[in-house]
Amino acid sequence: MTFAAQVIAFTQALRPPDIALPPGFEWLFPYNNAETMRALTAFYQRFYDDHQTRAFIFGINPGRFGAGLTGVPFTDPLRLETECGIATSFPKKPELSATFVWQFIHAYGGASAFCRDFYITSLSPLGFVKDGKNINYYDDRFLQKTAEAFIVWNIRTQLDFGARREAAICLGEGQNFSYFQKLNTAHGFFKEIVPLPHPRWVMQYRRKRVAEFVEKYVATLRGAL
Repeated sequence: MTFAAQVIAFTQALRPPDIALPPGFEWLFPYNNAETMRALTAFYQRFYDDHQTRAFIFGINPGRFGAGLTGVPFTDPLRLETECGIATSFPKKPELSATFVWQFIHAYGGASAFCRDFYITSLSPLGFVKDGKNINYYDDRFLQKTAEAFIVWNIRTQLDFGARREAAICLGEGQNFSYFQKLNTAHGFFKEIVPLPHPRWVMQYRRKRVAEFVEKYVATLRGAL
């Protein structure tokens, strides 16, 4: 199977695991939406229809306005259409993290060049919602504990798509990195985990320095190959 075929098959089979989340939390599960599946299928078939290995980039978990709509991590409907040529019926609203991610993808050489070398995913392949808002798996210690087996399964399963095991990039230098390091020490997924500031943090707190962080991202990505 091609890299694309493995990603698509994985996503088609993905379901919320049979575990009880802490009270008030719900799974974010967009893959029962036909438009989401059509969009992500078109994306991976366009950019990943080969058998080569890639360096993996791990975010936290999907959010409602990026991968929670398009099925493509850090890619909102606007960027899916303007950057990837894939139109959808979703509202073309920009999402903050996607704005930064597609800036550094441009700086790297564009979608084709980036996707040839890298695959973006998340520690948890499904997101979490509480009171109608996005939640990170680490925002609640009981949620993190409950989801850990699912996260470990997700990482281990996706490695078989064709991961370069020398290094993985972690988006988030704080809790996401700390947790990923702990899991990697226990399970030996990669030789090294390399952290980068999370795109949302950059856009919320360092927007005036975006160009600087784009350069940092590109240099770190090239160094990870």
